[in-house]
Amino acid sequence: MGMTGQRYSGELNGPVEQRRSGVGRVLAGLRLAAVSAVIGAALAALVVGVILKDVPVLATGGGVLALLVLLAFLGGRRGAGRDAPPARRTALARIEDLRATGGETADVPVTFRLTVAPEPEDERPAYRVKISQSVNLVDIPAYRPRGIAVVEYHPEKPWDVRIVTRPTPEWSRRAEEAEIDSAPESTLVRDPDGGAGAWCLLVLVGLLAGAALVVLSFRGELFASGDAGGSAAKEPSSSSAAASSSASSSASRTFSTSTTVSGPSSSLLTFGRMRVTAMELEARVDSAYVTSLRIEDHRMAVRGDSARPLAETVHLPSLPYELLPGLVREARATLGVREADSWRIDVTPGGGAGVGPRVRVTVRGTEGTAHLDADVTGRITDRRAVGVS
Repeated sequence: MGMTGQRYSGELNGPVEQRRSGVGRVLAGLRLAAVSAVIGAALAALVVGVILKDVPVLATGGGVLALLVLLAFLGGRRGAGRDAPPARRTALARIEDLRATGGETADVPVTFRLTVAPEPEDERPAYRVKISQSVNLVDIPAYRPRGIAVVEYHPEKPWDVRIVTRPTPEWSRRAEEAEIDSAPESTLVRDPDGGAGAWCLLVLVGLLAGAALVVLSFRGELFASGDAGGSAAKEPSSSSAAASSSASSSASRTFSTSTTVSGPSSSLLTFGRMRVTAMELEARVDSAYVTSLRIEDHRMAVRGDSARPLAETVHLPSLPYELLPGLVREARATLGVREADSWRIDVTPGGGAGVGPRVRVTVRGTEGTAHLDADVTGRITDRRAVGVS
């Protein structure tokens, strides 16, 4: 049981463990950076979704954050259910060097460099460690270079070592009899979490990178929405030109305007975008009743004549915009156009009292042109596939 004459024999194991520890730190850093980037992207998606009023983007950001919270909760419960960590173990250590780092009280902080020699049953070779511990001024003479001290260490965290200032009589006797050789400097172990500043910087970089990726993906829409007010003040828009044309030709009492949407996810097939765009055009022409409405992938246009009876017009707010994307998908899939190059929706008055507006969806592709007709409720009333006259 004694430690007399013990010789260090773990020269090859120390560097191997350090390499494994280094690989583990790199993998942990990569995981932390990836999770931070996902969190940053989700937070940015929430902000972008609110600014652009884009429901899918908003839902995606919120869903990712909810999933991360759920995973963190489950991970915490799984960790709480694990067995308690192993208790600290007692061993002997050779004092390689010690240095008092200051102090104005009875307890002086001392930096120790030790060679820790775990018990044989621990199956761990001797290793070096550097620790800092407060020692009472009265006890400092008991610690000297090349002396033997009793220590406690954590088997899973070998750098977590502290000197036992009041060991049991059995361990005191063993310390007096033991001789421990110095372990090589290459076996020095360090706390992998000691660089807290580096980990915080890694988290910050990950958050910023994820947020920047989302913002850059939607930069077109964000800049367009931000510049909309300034552009309207600096130069006349198509709606202003149309309003001027309407004012100058008061005899015909007609008006027309259009708008083009741009940027990622700017297709008018996006849920809710048709109705928002139609309401913007209604505000421009200052009339809810128009004689025609044309919708394309990135463009919407209206025409009107204030002299027309209401029965011969289309009421913009009452149109089923939420059903129109489904009609476009139906036309693409069932009318013989495999790869539709373009699509168009034309909404015109029904032609009399009690007859609702007519909706025609036209798709074009290499095979030709096809269309289907529907009523204001979205019910398909006619199909004209490719090749049908």
